[in-house]
Amino acid sequence: MRHKTFQYSRFSNAVSRFCGRPVVFALAVGIVVVWALTGPLFDYSNTWQLVINTGTTIVTFLMVFLIQNTQNRDTMALQVKLSELILASEAENRFAKADDLSDEELEELHQELSKQAEETLGTLEERRSKLTKKAS
Repeated sequence: MRHKTFQYSRFSNAVSRFCGRPVVFALAVGIVVVWALTGPLFDYSNTWQLVINTGTTIVTFLMVFLIQNTQNRDTMALQVKLSELILASEAENRFAKADDLSDEELEELHQELSKQAEETLGTLEERRSKLTKKAS
């Protein structure tokens, strides 16, 4: 199973890189322009409209999965890098596994860190005001 997952991952990354290029966007715009210009030729028929609707729906449907795979992979790589930095620093190791916490645990951690940040900001402001008074 790992081999098939690796192949899909390589495939989805390659397709995502290819589809993110300006030339592919230009090609998509070109297709829409050609479709719009052929409207009078087909008397703006239901079939003519169905062609663009079906094509864009299929492409969108497939791209959602490719984008999600790429985003999952990017997020995982970012988490690994952040975990490495946390583990290599003086920070608490509990932050290295923060992505495995429940929503409630993350909210508690967020509130705790927000409180610490506010306290640190207050301390910094006190120091600045003392330095300003001394400089005056």
